[in-house]
Amino acid sequence: MKKNLAMYVTTLTLLGVFTVPVQLAAQKLPRYKLIDLGTFGGPNSFVDGPGTQDLSHNGTYAGEAETDIPDPYSPNCQSPDCLVQYGQVWRNGSVIELDALPGVNLSSEANWISANGQFIIGVSDNGVVDPLTGAETETRAVIWTPDGRIHDLGTLRGGTESFGFAVNSFGQVIAGSNNTVTDPYSMFGWGTQTRTFLWQDGYKQDIGTLGGPDTVSLTINELGQITGQSYLNSTANIDNGSGCPPDVPTQDPFFWENGKMTDIGTLGGTCGVPNRLNNRGQVVGTSYLAGNQIPHPFYWDRNRGLVDMGTLGGPTGEALDISDSGLAVGTADLADGTHHAFVWQDGVMTDVGVVPGDLCSDGLTSNSRGQAMGKSTDCMNNTKHMFLWQNGAIHDLTALILPGSDIQVFEAWDMNDQGEIAAVGQLPNGDVHAVLLVPASADEIAAANALNPSPHASTSAHTLGRSVEHSPFNANYKLNIFRRTQRLP
Repeated sequence: MKKNLAMYVTTLTLLGVFTVPVQLAAQKLPRYKLIDLGTFGGPNSFVDGPGTQDLSHNGTYAGEAETDIPDPYSPNCQSPDCLVQYGQVWRNGSVIELDALPGVNLSSEANWISANGQFIIGVSDNGVVDPLTGAETETRAVIWTPDGRIHDLGTLRGGTESFGFAVNSFGQVIAGSNNTVTDPYSMFGWGTQTRTFLWQDGYKQDIGTLGGPDTVSLTINELGQITGQSYLNSTANIDNGSGCPPDVPTQDPFFWENGKMTDIGTLGGTCGVPNRLNNRGQVVGTSYLAGNQIPHPFYWDRNRGLVDMGTLGGPTGEALDISDSGLAVGTADLADGTHHAFVWQDGVMTDVGVVPGDLCSDGLTSNSRGQAMGKSTDCMNNTKHMFLWQNGAIHDLTALILPGSDIQVFEAWDMNDQGEIAAVGQLPNGDVHAVLLVPASADEIAAANALNPSPHASTSAHTLGRSVEHSPFNANYKLNIFRRTQRLP
């Protein structure tokens, strides 16, 4: 598959003043109406995640959908079906197709939407054969501005490839690019340095490194603060243990603000990755302990520094998301060898548990309403149910969807502070569509129940051929630029 960032994860893997939403106490359990976003003529549409911002605060959605046009650059395709695909936006009840860069049958994808819903960042083919490979068209970071136009963000000097990762409400973008400097430890496998640049209004700034050749950053907040990971030097660690990437330099998480990069450090190992940054400058991620055998979830802010969040009694864990209210979510091992999703706030870790009948769970995302979301599994990579955690209790998310649709939800990647959810569902014919789960009104609930008196059937996701492996730094988290993975191997 084209532009596969698995090569990367093998080396690592409010305009004006904003306010932090108040966590709601004892809120009523929601029911959801399902909105099928469809496609652009092809079989499938996709939601990026976890770890991406697919939904704005007002519910505008950004992802991608396939057409029925064969990709002329097959087998080097963006779409898993080697069909031309375009960025897909849902706004005010309408689905919008986002242009690719000028050319014939070029593909594009939307990776992140700003909190105010005005800016969308992603990638597009440009139709020029990449001289580094001689086989693929170059992929460029692009931004779609409020007027709907697409803009090529280019590359750093001499580069041929770039990827757009995130954008805030001021149109500040973080993107990755290659350059002309040879680098045997290239985080993206380019053979040159992998660097991050900050783009705004046509100007690019290389944000630098912690002393080594490469930097990768995937998150920017509304204050223009950035987090990512960087090599500390150019000397490979010959034995990185079983956890950290082999034969690469030490790589630490960092926090960047106003041109200054701060080394967050690790929990004793030679690698760590930050997974999310909120609008209060709080970072969560995963770091190896000394010896690089055991990963733990970490929390960092400028006041408390680096904090080991601990586990649920077992050896390992990872933290994936943190809301603006400071509610972090992740997955940790129990002493009995299973693993459960957790929520963590102000130093207190709470076991989310599992949907009744399941054995394990994985926490994926949280919001400032005090909700968390994730997967309840059989501990053998098979997702049995998506879950919603609220008011201290876990619930089968599928059972909360109003009856009337034959689409079975099996992935849910992002949830905004309104409680809206970006998810993926499977049709009876096996095709998958991006869907939105929107909290329903009392009238909508009554109308749906009147038309469909039978309860909405819950289908186990593993029967649909979809699963997520729990293994810190080794799940499908930013697996590639199109299905976004962000964990170390």
